[in-house]
Amino acid sequence: MDAPSLQLQETLNGSIQKAMLSHRPILTHLNADTSWLLQLPYPPDAERPPGRSRWNIVFDPWLTGGQSDVAYWFSQQWHAVKSSVQTMAELNDLLQKIEKMAQLGASSSGERSYDYVDQDSNQSYIDAVIISHEFTDHCNKRTLLELDPGTPVFATKSAADLIRSWDHFRVVQETPPFSATDSDWRNTSLDPLPKWLGVSRMVTESDALYYHSAILVTFDLYSVDVKGPLSVLNAAEAIVYTPHGIHAKDLSHLPSATPAVRTLALLHGLHDIKISVKQLNLGAHNGLQAQRMCQAKYWVSTHDEIKKGSGLITPFLYRTVLTLQEAIEQERRAKGRISNESELSDMREVAFVELSNGESLLLV
Repeated sequence: MDAPSLQLQETLNGSIQKAMLSHRPILTHLNADTSWLLQLPYPPDAERPPGRSRWNIVFDPWLTGGQSDVAYWFSQQWHAVKSSVQTMAELNDLLQKIEKMAQLGASSSGERSYDYVDQDSNQSYIDAVIISHEFTDHCNKRTLLELDPGTPVFATKSAADLIRSWDHFRVVQETPPFSATDSDWRNTSLDPLPKWLGVSRMVTESDALYYHSAILVTFDLYSVDVKGPLSVLNAAEAIVYTPHGIHAKDLSHLPSATPAVRTLALLHGLHDIKISVKQLNLGAHNGLQAQRMCQAKYWVSTHDEIKKGSGLITPFLYRTVLTLQEAIEQERRAKGRISNESELSDMREVAFVELSNGESLLLV
């Protein structure tokens, strides 16, 4: 390796080590569409396997090949951009290397959060998979079957039934609801999740297929006794993942949850997609309303890849592509002049991020 390449590698390694030692979540886009990796640091006194600093969750993995719903002649799509990792084994190897770099970084900085151990090449570093919908761009059999059968899967009912039919995974849990009548996120910490982590689902009740819904990943990275009382100051944090969008009113019980939950990141797309008159992805204007409701610190766009496609349905797909600024300007024109106290200007407080394929974001 020549000197510039070596210097670049050292810089990258240093950045990874710094992020891993931050004790804050890291979000990584695994493709250009809606496959994600969320790396959660273990709370200081939580139990964890030797040599591990992060609990790794993969959302809706679809890495290679085409996806088809109903039949290939009806609808088939392929990624327009090659995924940043091509197999789950490749992702697992990458996670192993990251943990090794984290240990080296902890050692060099005097961090004593965990002892150095040799990494096991046969160990799975993917701790859980979350599936938001049964459609094959979210629940992709080819990619999922690459996972170790011991990997727990959390999925919506239709997706869970489909995955169980493959007879591959030993644990397939249906995501429980997070509702106004039961807004205690601790009740969503299903086995085998650690007690400081919960996974649930928020839905638009008027949508019979629950197409417009959200996955809620809630975690308390600081309080070990999560069954004890929690104040607003040490409230749990949440990731709201809604690849097709969820109507803002269906997030209304999140800000008033008991115990308190603060939304760290909202994953909601900008593209408005319809099939004829049926709304598929709700797009930027709905995203603005959802963000105002949940008041996320970060808004990260998702499910906006313009994929290669074919099939009978293709001519009937209508996509409206807006940037966040364009959506805000359209609202501005519709509502007239705004003041600093208006709901439009509230958007200045959110960090909007579009992560390209393979890019990561440290959620501080």
